[in-house]
Amino acid sequence: MKDFDKCLEKYAELIVKTGVNVQQNHTVLLEVSVTQAPLARLVVKKAYELGAKEVILRWNDDFILRQHVAHTDIDVLEHVPDYRLAEVDDWVEKGASRISIVSQDPGALAGVDSERVAAYQRFDRKFLFNLRQAGQANKISWTVIAAAGTEWAKLVFPELASEEEQVSALWDQIFKATHIYDEDPIASWKKHEAILAEKAAMLNKAQFKALHYQAPGTDFTVGLPDNHVWDSSRSINSRGEEFMANMPTEEVFTAPDFRHAEGTVSSTKPLSYAGTTITGMQFTFKDGEVVEASADQGESVLKSLLNSDPGSKRLGEVALVPDPSPISQSGITFYNTLFDENASNHLAFGNGYAFNIENGTNMSEEELEAIGLNRSINHVDFMIGSNQMDIDGIREDGTRVPIFRQGDWA
Repeated sequence: MKDFDKCLEKYAELIVKTGVNVQQNHTVLLEVSVTQAPLARLVVKKAYELGAKEVILRWNDDFILRQHVAHTDIDVLEHVPDYRLAEVDDWVEKGASRISIVSQDPGALAGVDSERVAAYQRFDRKFLFNLRQAGQANKISWTVIAAAGTEWAKLVFPELASEEEQVSALWDQIFKATHIYDEDPIASWKKHEAILAEKAAMLNKAQFKALHYQAPGTDFTVGLPDNHVWDSSRSINSRGEEFMANMPTEEVFTAPDFRHAEGTVSSTKPLSYAGTTITGMQFTFKDGEVVEASADQGESVLKSLLNSDPGSKRLGEVALVPDPSPISQSGITFYNTLFDENASNHLAFGNGYAFNIENGTNMSEEELEAIGLNRSINHVDFMIGSNQMDIDGIREDGTRVPIFRQGDWA
């Protein structure tokens, strides 16, 4: 790729400045694959240049992960030692800014016994629970960004002749989606976020009581709690610092009332979850809960997810993404939620974000649940949008307002 090193450096700068907004004396937590060492080095360098007092590195590796999940004694596999929990608590206490760089093979755990995969998921949820809760309440800055992994690139671009071409093509899409080819990517992100914020403000003013979705395979109504807040990925942490939770992002989103969801929903894109690709998902909701679920591929992993805890069968997020978004119009299925959710309207099973309720970050867990915010150990997005989807907002008096028509803003 022409000017790849220059683009990678601009990308690292965007991550630390716009993604988590590193300031003097910040602690930074960087989670990244061993295959992405060049990007990791740049992120660490630029974080220190901005005044970070420490950068903590958590390396990951698909091959080692597969061996670990497939062969470790299952009791050990899901056990979280106290010292690991103390480590996470230390990160939270320091207010560590969390950078997650995703580049994993979507099928890294394909074929591994589903009980073992579920055991590892239980470990992961317990290990990082306090860190994720801090992120979901915006107590810390956090961002999720992508890097082009070889196995991931093979899945996205199977028609290309060589690994080099596949990886280059994926980097090209990542740089396009994050405005790296623009002269000033940081300025471009400010302009993009202003457009999303305008849509969120419109929906916040409306304060709909429910949303009704209609599309092939989908006829679904979800309730919204009183004083819900629509947001985009620009957020403010407890120190008053702005950050961008996802890059790329094309969504505005809020929390549903987990007690109110009725009807049927069909997925429109694959879901990469727990090292498995799940396709052809269909769900039936009654009284807010999934009562039937099926998938063409990966059904056992899907059902394991739904049975993780009571909140995993209920919703924690509704997000609106117009089909004309650049990622959707690329025509590419990325097999990666960070990208695919920004090509499609989507929902999420599991935990709702406290900041999606007015004053929610100051509420107790009990208060959040009482107002209708789902509490769960999971938060897993799945895509339901298409250019055939219509969405109506339903007011308190039952009147309807068109929000989406044929997959775009009405």
